[in-house]
Amino acid sequence: MTFEQFAMARLPSLLRYAVVLTGDRELGQDVVQEVLARAQLKWRRISEADSPEAYVRRMVLNEYLSWRRSWAVRNVHAVGERLADLDDQRRGVQDHADSVVEADALWNRLATLGRKQRAVLVLRYYEQLDDNQIADLLGCTPATVRSHASRALKTLRLSPEFRTRIHAQEKS
Repeated sequence: MTFEQFAMARLPSLLRYAVVLTGDRELGQDVVQEVLARAQLKWRRISEADSPEAYVRRMVLNEYLSWRRSWAVRNVHAVGERLADLDDQRRGVQDHADSVVEADALWNRLATLGRKQRAVLVLRYYEQLDDNQIADLLGCTPATVRSHASRALKTLRLSPEFRTRIHAQEKS
């Protein structure tokens, strides 16, 4: 498979992955663009790998984790592509307005996490990888992956918006 064929076939998937990691459509596009530019230069070696797509996804993850655009990392906003747009018809949505509100709330909570914690959650719940696979990708131990996931989930559960919603639901 040529690089052009690979890029055309995998671009939508890579963009969705980068958007979920970064929390912003434009930043996700920047990450993918930069990764694909580097991948094209190394395509001969990448194409000989067992899974070129996994190799390029790893490049996307590494680019996100080592991002030099610190202003972008600090200022992730809930604009651009919503999680509801990424649903790709996996489940039916009863009320579109509710799903948009929930997606915005999720983006806001995810934006409060550190890069590694966010990456662990994306790899675990979006990419559906197990702890050993995530540890290999991040270059750490499975225990560290579990620690990042635990702290991230605790942060998400303790966010003020989430506590307010739970309290309101308990009253009704």
